[in-house]
Amino acid sequence: MGTTGLGAPGHSTPAANAQPATKTARQARIKALLKATYVRSQSELAELLALDGVQVTQATLSRDLVELGAIRVRGEDGGLVYALRSEGGDPTPKAGVSQEVLDARLAKLCAELLVTAEASGNIVVLRTPPGAANFLALAIDHSVLPAILGTIAGDDTVMVITRDPLGGEAMANRFLELAAMQ
Repeated sequence: MGTTGLGAPGHSTPAANAQPATKTARQARIKALLKATYVRSQSELAELLALDGVQVTQATLSRDLVELGAIRVRGEDGGLVYALRSEGGDPTPKAGVSQEVLDARLAKLCAELLVTAEASGNIVVLRTPPGAANFLALAIDHSVLPAILGTIAGDDTVMVITRDPLGGEAMANRFLELAAMQ
């Protein structure tokens, strides 16, 4: 599963996340925040974490940022923001990506990769060409759709779990709509 489960971009409730109070969970939350929004300072990051029920000292936060390889780069407005190196070998640091960009990327990938979308209860099963399921699941996880609890990917199948016990049908239709938009 990825970093889905964020209520509003960059914010969620601790009960909804059900994250353990571990270093790994804290660092995963920091990564999600840095990818979802522009964070200008450690104190701003500490406040965002506190909104999620994660209390952290400045020293611990500083160590976490070093361990995650966070660096400061110029944001779109010219101010310095924290960024993480991209996954997959791309060394270009990425600071908060807008929801519009994430939605456009997901729509493009759905148009290119989605073969079928079927639902049962709160589960959506997406079929892709062989080898493409992980790629689509990662895009879904990064898209930060609040209705999605998480994804599991195989070779040509992605299982998407929705938060709403009966939300699968609506989410399957949403994926089909995204595929038709391109």
